[in-house]
Amino acid sequence: MRDLLVAAFILLALPVCFRRPFIGLLVFTLLAYMRLQDLTWGFARFERWSFYVAVVTFAGFVLHKGDRKFMSGDLRNWIMIALAGVVGISLLASGRLDARDIASYSEYVKIIGVALFTTGVVVNREYLRILVYVIALSFAFYGVKNGLAFLLSGGSLVVIDGPGGMLADNNDFALALVMGIPMVLHLGLAEERKLLRRSLLLCVPLMVMAIVATHSRGAFVSLGAMTLVLAWRARNRVASFSVIGLAVLAGLIAAPSTYVERLGTITDYEEDGSAQGRLAAWKVAGAMIVDKPLFGVGFDKFQRNYRDYDENVTTTSDAQAAPTGTRVAHNSYLQVWAECGSIAFGMYMTLLLYSLWDVGRVRRAARERYHTSWILSYATMFEAALVAFAVGSMFLNRAHFDLFYHFVAIISVFSAIARAEIAGAPERSPAKGSSRPALRAASAVGFGPRARLGGFGQVARRLGFARAATGRG
Repeated sequence: MRDLLVAAFILLALPVCFRRPFIGLLVFTLLAYMRLQDLTWGFARFERWSFYVAVVTFAGFVLHKGDRKFMSGDLRNWIMIALAGVVGISLLASGRLDARDIASYSEYVKIIGVALFTTGVVVNREYLRILVYVIALSFAFYGVKNGLAFLLSGGSLVVIDGPGGMLADNNDFALALVMGIPMVLHLGLAEERKLLRRSLLLCVPLMVMAIVATHSRGAFVSLGAMTLVLAWRARNRVASFSVIGLAVLAGLIAAPSTYVERLGTITDYEEDGSAQGRLAAWKVAGAMIVDKPLFGVGFDKFQRNYRDYDENVTTTSDAQAAPTGTRVAHNSYLQVWAECGSIAFGMYMTLLLYSLWDVGRVRRAARERYHTSWILSYATMFEAALVAFAVGSMFLNRAHFDLFYHFVAIISVFSAIARAEIAGAPERSPAKGSSRPALRAASAVGFGPRARLGGFGQVARRLGFARAATGRG
């Protein structure tokens, strides 16, 4: 039955995707992050639904293009195109190509293509809001599902695998949930309908429980960094940090002993085999970088070249993608550098750092015009999510994570829309007899009449998170 429902939904959506490329992007995003196909057990699980949606959407875009552009002229788009080219050169320079190399590179090019396409079709604030909602609710679905299962199991549940695709690994799944928390939180705080607002905010603690259930240490560190950003950007920092401290204390008391013991290995890395394996992989990555600094050992070929740089690996076969005794890089930055070379590494870091800088630039410009605005809320949301990825990538093999490139594109769109709105807004002026700027009344916009904050929303306001109370999420 699930297979029929999923298949019917996608097939019925295809004509709409053909006529409206933005709907096609939403369906593709839903398949990428919510993984509808992985909720089935029969034929629908193995169909290439994402491919069908992409082909139909792009065909419709070309045939009904008009004056629309495939992508915006943002610098990051050109960097992503150049990065895809350099990654391809690294693959050719490795000298050994087979079918899996072509398949993995084609998947990477698809990721870049979707990111570029996002900047072309998301042309206004409403489209941006809907896209963010789809991504946030996709992660919230799995956060609530696994969080409730963890709660009902009394904390004994351990999530070994993610839903599938780029989220198949439990560590990658946990990182995606961490990146999704700021989105769910800020959409909830900006939502005007009380039931929906409380539902979104209730998802946050359940998503945290789902992250705990993965037992991912990298996700734990990433979660801490993301939480600190949210607290720092809150208006009442003292209250925010105090609540975070109490929540951490309560969490450590209530957390399963196995999880607390696993976190303890972060500091006792000398006695932990997994940590020692990571250090060994980083050492091998460093040797690859020194040996082939320009184009690396080849895209997605870290493990196949591992034995050439570690004398302790005795296997003589590299026919498999992961020969026995080898390891992944366990660090996204070293992965890019070792596999694709210094040029690709520089481009990759530029995408990350430029996006963080751009969010900060938009925030500063917005603060000069507004006391409260959806722009400030979104800036905090994107900043926290990017910091989560940046920190988590120190311990995970996620250099080619589709969510990162999609975030770069979405931040590019957000920056363009926000700067256009800021340019048309008047300067805020101080009130008479006061050095503080006067507050401006904002028109009520959103799904309906502004409801009085209560429950979760009231707590959030006191902590200083509810910045975007006067605008759509």
